[in-house]
Amino acid sequence: MKIKKLLFLILGCLCLGLGCIGIVLPILPTVPFFLVTVICFANSSQKLHDWFIHTKMYQKHLESFVKKKGMTARTKAGIIISVTLLMGFGFTIMLLKGIYIPCMILAFVWLSHIVYFVFGVKTITIEKAGELSQM
Repeated sequence: MKIKKLLFLILGCLCLGLGCIGIVLPILPTVPFFLVTVICFANSSQKLHDWFIHTKMYQKHLESFVKKKGMTARTKAGIIISVTLLMGFGFTIMLLKGIYIPCMILAFVWLSHIVYFVFGVKTITIEKAGELSQM
């Protein structure tokens, strides 16, 4: 196995694990880790890539987004809520300690995140997402 493929395999497995942990813990974002997993598996092994895109995790969290069709309102809300809770906790702790510049940076990142998911990612219906998984 080439070193490049081995590195993609290791990184893909690491991101898959972190994405799975992110399903349970709101501290870790699921979608970005799964997107990196798809890219890494596609570059390391076609067999692994095919396996991953047929898992329920991929179909539930990423399939509609990867196919450029958007996300369901429920998926978008879950992402926005978990990120808001996590960033809100960090913001509160920093604000209580009087660390204002990182608070402003975090607020800007949070606002950018909200704008991206509300206006940048198209909202699709659950039926439309179901049609994509049947293709």
